[in-house]
Amino acid sequence: MKNFVEELRWRGMIHDITPGTEEELKKGPMSAYVGIDPTGDSLHIGHLVSIMILKHFQACGNKPYALVGGATGMIGDPSMKSAERNLLDEETLAHNVSCIKAQLGRFLDFESDAPNKAELVNNYDWMKDYTFINFTRDIGKLITVNYMMSKDSVKKRLSRDSSEGMSFTEFTYQLLQGYDFLYLYEHNNVKLQLGGADQWGNITTGTELIRRTNGGEAFALTCPLITKADGGKFGKTEKGNIWLDADRTSPYQFYQFWLNVSDADAEKYIKIFTMLDRETIEAAIAEHSQDPGQRRLQKLLAKEVTIMVHGEKEYENALKASQMLFGKATAEDLRSLDEKTFLAVFEGVPTVEIERAKLPMPILDAVAVETSIFPSKGEARKMIQGNGFSINKEKFTDPNGQLTENDIIDGKYILAQKGKKDYYIINIK
Repeated sequence: MKNFVEELRWRGMIHDITPGTEEELKKGPMSAYVGIDPTGDSLHIGHLVSIMILKHFQACGNKPYALVGGATGMIGDPSMKSAERNLLDEETLAHNVSCIKAQLGRFLDFESDAPNKAELVNNYDWMKDYTFINFTRDIGKLITVNYMMSKDSVKKRLSRDSSEGMSFTEFTYQLLQGYDFLYLYEHNNVKLQLGGADQWGNITTGTELIRRTNGGEAFALTCPLITKADGGKFGKTEKGNIWLDADRTSPYQFYQFWLNVSDADAEKYIKIFTMLDRETIEAAIAEHSQDPGQRRLQKLLAKEVTIMVHGEKEYENALKASQMLFGKATAEDLRSLDEKTFLAVFEGVPTVEIERAKLPMPILDAVAVETSIFPSKGEARKMIQGNGFSINKEKFTDPNGQLTENDIIDGKYILAQKGKKDYYIINIK
């Protein structure tokens, strides 16, 4: 069985680790958990690092717990946040938890009868009946305000020049997260908490609670916060987060995100976001360095992550869609795209309109009179006769031909192409 800590170390996935963690893991299978804040009904790729750590943890023979914070999600973690978060109602949280549970099933084995199958827990289950008086008496007395104030997540918020300050609600978040660790330690024998580097303060509050209540020893391991080589924020585009939910970020857009990362980022990300072994990754990096223009590393990265998140079929569709602009795709490929992917592929392409009632229409009228795809019928005729014009990725060679309803795809679009690179979307109204 692989050494879990060594596996993370060569992949660059360890930021902090408490002393004795590696030695404890060598004694035999352990249980560990990662906490996920259900502030939305989909995870995004910022969550992927923690999920990949859990995936490696399970692959190394250990038992992973994914904790969805139904209770803590009602408060909001102040770590790395500049302002108080909006509080979510119970119904919204229940919906978010259900969606996240389904997404986690793509990465972790929850269903087998293996002794290390993953478990999903919700801290709302043990917090909902815990009264404020009992919590402050049982837990609040164990951790001093001085200790809580020393945490970076608290100090950074309080040091900012802000009239808002920090509410008592958010200040107590680390006690709630610490209690999660204590609860899982006592009820599920969970001795290790995993998370991002920004969670170190919250996690070590949990280890301290365990020490003070049980005299027990618990451990912490965090991974670095992922950055881009150019200093930009990982996982963000002009349109916002890259989501794991296909309805929010299509598999094509998801694939394109990974395909378009820089060489330096691809070399880092392929270690973090795939399960490929060291030998395969090092060979891929070496091959890529021989001819970076082929972007082999990015293609391998995009393939592995897309299949892991969306499956083989969606990867194949994303691959077809990504070839659409470069002349390699067929009319059949084009018609197989759903509307969302079609619009994503041809984002920014000029759009013109033709009324449905006017079809069928002579092609020269369609491209040079009704629309301005060509400046004149003469120029349109010349390009069509010269084999330089296509409708829906098929050559259109008859200048006396017509545009008909049969040419419409997705119920309202026709794709026109003149030359190799000039595309137009004809929107049929």
